[in-house]
Amino acid sequence: MSFYKLFEFLRDLNRNNNKEWMDNHRKQYHEVRDFYIEWLNQMDIKLAQIDPEYSPTTGKQAINRINNNLLFHPNKPVYKDHFGAGLDKEKGKGDFYIHIGINESFVAGGFYKPEKKKLDSIRAAIDYNGDEFKKILNKKSFKDTFGGLMEEEKLKTSPKGYSQDHEHIELLRNKSFAVMHSLTQKEIMQDDFQDKLIDIYKEMLPFRKYLNHAVTV
Repeated sequence: MSFYKLFEFLRDLNRNNNKEWMDNHRKQYHEVRDFYIEWLNQMDIKLAQIDPEYSPTTGKQAINRINNNLLFHPNKPVYKDHFGAGLDKEKGKGDFYIHIGINESFVAGGFYKPEKKKLDSIRAAIDYNGDEFKKILNKKSFKDTFGGLMEEEKLKTSPKGYSQDHEHIELLRNKSFAVMHSLTQKEIMQDDFQDKLIDIYKEMLPFRKYLNHAVTV
């Protein structure tokens, strides 16, 4: 089994996105899923070796369901076009998310559109020590890897309790505090793919630690 087979399965599923097809190809799905779970188990061991504060997360704990939630999103296809998984999982904290899909693949971390309590905590941390956060974001290797924060949605004015002329107002306006690094299918199928992800994990670590500290203190 390989990532080539995983992509092949996802392409077939995307062309036949219905329960009947999935039921007829359940064995193939489980073979691909089991391969990915074992690959995640290997990543879990390697990340635990480089990060003393890493929260062990088995592949079964990490992997997301392939079914879309049609209760809340009835217009979505029955099945996703990707396998998603979150390593370094700990309740209340942001994980290290790996997204392997036919339309896009990436790794990400931080907090994407967090609930109000977490968002308030992150803003309070920036208010208290935004210079440290800016230092992380402005590091050349960090910018080369992630470009910057995902800024899909920002407040047009200042958040409640913060003045318009706050020295960190541009950061405080963010509704998400997450970063992402895009991956190609060619990169994913290389023998050194896990090594590449470890390098990305290391680069993201100070960013994630700052945010996790903010939401837990």
